Amino acid sequence: MRSRYNDDVKPAFAFLLSVVSFAQAPVKIEYACPAEDIDSFGLACSGEEPCAVFLELNAAEAASDRLFLAGDLHTQSSTLYALLLTSDDGGRSWTEPLPRTRAASFEQIQFLDANNGWVSGETIEPLPRDPFLLATTDGGKTWNRRPIFEESRGGSISQFWFDSTTTGEVMIDRPERGATRHEVFATATGGANWDPRESTTQAVKLKGPKEASSLRVRADSATKSYHVERRVSSSWELLATFPIHIADCK
Repeated sequence: MRSRYNDDVKPAFAFLLSVVSFAQAPVKIEYACPAEDIDSFGLACSGEEPCAVFLELNAAEAASDRLFLAGDLHTQSSTLYALLLTSDDGGRSWTEPLPRTRAASFEQIQFLDANNGWVSGETIEPLPRDPFLLATTDGGKTWNRRPIFEESRGGSISQFWFDSTTTGEVMIDRPERGATRHEVFATATGGANWDPRESTTQAVKLKGPKEASSLRVRADSATKSYHVERRVSSSWELLATFPIHIADCK
């Protein structure tokens, strides 16, 4: 699935999740443990010792009335798929607007307005490499993949921020002799092309939002689930819950 995203490919389907309201039951993420995944990821699964599969939600963002969640599915040893979730009804039902990306994770989300947004990601095989952004101009209905580098190389996106639909910065972190090198790149084309700006082992902070996000996701240890919550005045309103443990492959 990693090869399905490029400048021209726009996935034409959305996968409807099975539960429509957190008030009735947690939202269930489906994963069927196909044999080809067990083989290709080198999973040692059996009836006596099944491979537990977990959901990880890394970011939440609201774009007008639409909600977005970014994360991945993984076992204790392997990252299986990156996934993006969206809701048009305040978190009661969720869809996946693009195919899951194999051996990858989606990490951060930014929307400038109701239409223009980006999601950061990287391939994990097993270490992070080939960082990229997914970009949308139609409110998340379709997405285009924007690689940071033309060639394959290690590293992950630790920060990114767009000031407009065309201008933005991204910081790539990569291990280097016991330290972490931070490489800052800038774009004037909405992420289609990137130019180097800075390379340092010192801490770097990119521009960010002036106000805190109205949406958040947090892990709740008592229920072993993720809670998606919206800020209401000085408190948080629960919109949906997602179980962390989603399957056992045998």
